[in-house]
Amino acid sequence: MLCDVSKIHTGYGLMPKVTHCTEDDNWGQVGSSKKVFVAKSWTQKGGFASVDNVLERIDNNYWKIQVDDFQSWMLGFYKFVGEWKTTEIAPNNILVEYSYTLHSRGLLYYPLNWLFARTFWKTYMKRVLENVRRMAYNDEPYSYV
Repeated sequence: MLCDVSKIHTGYGLMPKVTHCTEDDNWGQVGSSKKVFVAKSWTQKGGFASVDNVLERIDNNYWKIQVDDFQSWMLGFYKFVGEWKTTEIAPNNILVEYSYTLHSRGLLYYPLNWLFARTFWKTYMKRVLENVRRMAYNDEPYSYV
């Protein structure tokens, strides 16, 4: 969770690539937030896209973050809550469990939200985790704490 997020969220389909974050001086502390900026895509104009907030954190074990304040329409979603749990299963071998809860308003969007979560979002998050794995194998600056 403490890394260059532009190396993790590299874009895919309708999800634009994250370019950088601002206002992130205290990122990682409970209650901190950061503004996330994205590249232009066919779904977003580029620039400021959302805010990430740290809700809970237990060092070397657990993070809970919330993504909200979306600057473009997100299929009726108004926030995503992500949970990141790490467990050392052997020396230099960390199990990462990553889950998101997508929150939507309105029953009319439910079929679209369900389809999005079960197909696109699941595929996108697998790509995100693969980027995390690649960073770890390449000894890039990254901390799961």
